[in-house]
Amino acid sequence: MTQTTSDFDFILPKDNIALEPARPRDAARLLHVHPGHPPQTHTIRDLPTLLRKGDLLVTNDTEVIPAQLLARRGDAAIGITLDRILPDGTWHALARNARKLKSGDILRFAASEVTAELVNNEGDGAVTLRFSVEGSAFDAFLQQVGALALPPYITRPDGPTAQDAEDYRTIFSTHRGAVAAPTASLHFTPALLDALETAGIQRCALTLHVGAGTFLPVRGEDISTHKMHAETGIITPETAALINETRAKGGRIIAIGTTSLRLLESAADEHGIVHPWTGETSIFITPGYRFRAADLLMTNFHLPRSTLFMLVCAFAGTGTMRNAYTHAIETGLRFYSYGDACLLERAPEETGNAA
Repeated sequence: MTQTTSDFDFILPKDNIALEPARPRDAARLLHVHPGHPPQTHTIRDLPTLLRKGDLLVTNDTEVIPAQLLARRGDAAIGITLDRILPDGTWHALARNARKLKSGDILRFAASEVTAELVNNEGDGAVTLRFSVEGSAFDAFLQQVGALALPPYITRPDGPTAQDAEDYRTIFSTHRGAVAAPTASLHFTPALLDALETAGIQRCALTLHVGAGTFLPVRGEDISTHKMHAETGIITPETAALINETRAKGGRIIAIGTTSLRLLESAADEHGIVHPWTGETSIFITPGYRFRAADLLMTNFHLPRSTLFMLVCAFAGTGTMRNAYTHAIETGLRFYSYGDACLLERAPEETGNAA
């Protein structure tokens, strides 16, 4: 049966959209969703009591870069959101007012001598750029002229604030390269990590650099035609070994965030064995997909008609997630990047595919 974007639509009142995070972070609410049972509301601090000794949390240790830039080509203003660095050192990016850009065009930035050459205009706003500096000089350039690419539903008329720079950083941030934060990880605090360790719950990290495509809507009604933007990820041999060892001992794998889940599923074989990974993934998970690597998923509440809502429907069941989201809206839970979270138990397996 063809699945459409309308199948994943729902009405979200603006009052349910979080514009600031809970303070402290682990004071946010956590909706426990177990297929076949009514959803139960807890707080993030209750997470150790909802898991079992021997379980393994898999977090994403990417760090957000100030990926939003304002460039000029002559008198024309060009808005740029960096997406991901490519193997040859160029950058894939999304650009506003890019229709007239052509190969060889030079983009300039205010208060900086750094330039960017347009290598390729792919159309639909996607471009490839080569900057005149790399490495630490490029990092310094971003810190000077870049801004956080906050999601469009976080209203900041004057741009991201200094508080956003702190709020939009996770406790696990280590490897720079993401455009957007892996927002489920925003809820973790040192006290919560201590409580999880005391409860015998293990933790490891992978890296998936969240790209600018995370902000793009699904175009068209037939979701089978949607193409995900590629994102770069790394799973080390040590992380893969710990995941497989935990599963072999009967422990459960808890993906912290949809980014962790997508990379785990990309790296798992048909037997559920997770292999080391270095490269790009564009996996698109929709209902009918057979999960191989993750047993539970902790994630925030997502946009209507989005690939992320489709993913959670695939994980816990569309009916279950519709009921859970209705419950969340009616009880005032907060949605999106700065909002509350849910802990999803996996629905019984059904045979299906991922794009």
